[in-house]
Amino acid sequence: MNRYIAFDVETPNHENNRMSAIGITVIENGEITDEFYSLVNPETYFDYFNTRLTGISEDSVAQSPAFDEVWQKIKPLMESGMLVAHNAVFDLGVLKKCLQAYGIEWRPYTRYICTVQAGRRLLPSISHRLNDMCDYYNISLNHHHAASDSRACAEILLRYIQDGADISKNIRTYKFT
Repeated sequence: MNRYIAFDVETPNHENNRMSAIGITVIENGEITDEFYSLVNPETYFDYFNTRLTGISEDSVAQSPAFDEVWQKIKPLMESGMLVAHNAVFDLGVLKKCLQAYGIEWRPYTRYICTVQAGRRLLPSISHRLNDMCDYYNISLNHHHAASDSRACAEILLRYIQDGADISKNIRTYKFT
């Protein structure tokens, strides 16, 4: 695989069934080649905790597109390579719930790599929280900002590859149906 699509979502509340932001970082042939970021109007309520954590509020997304509009822009990117996320089951779960909420059919399953799970195999003696991994690799991070988190995830994956990891052993399948 020569193309990886690292992504990260932020959510407006504890239900984790809508997104308030998405960041995507594309890796092609070992280099970051493209990035995308958008606030997303989740068309639902915000918890104080999530607003405080992400800095995203109902007011800040009021003029932002809803998920179905954002999906039209990102679908080609999301289909163009192997999906990657840090704690991927969370981000894929939010994506699945958003697709369902808007009645959007996508694929029945997708292949993905979780940089947390890969890291636990490759570096078992350290913490794999995103901020700790960024400290370990000296990667800049504005934590809980989807663009920064997706870029950090991409850079972590690149470090794994540069260190000689066989990433193919970390490919998993996520079901959307």
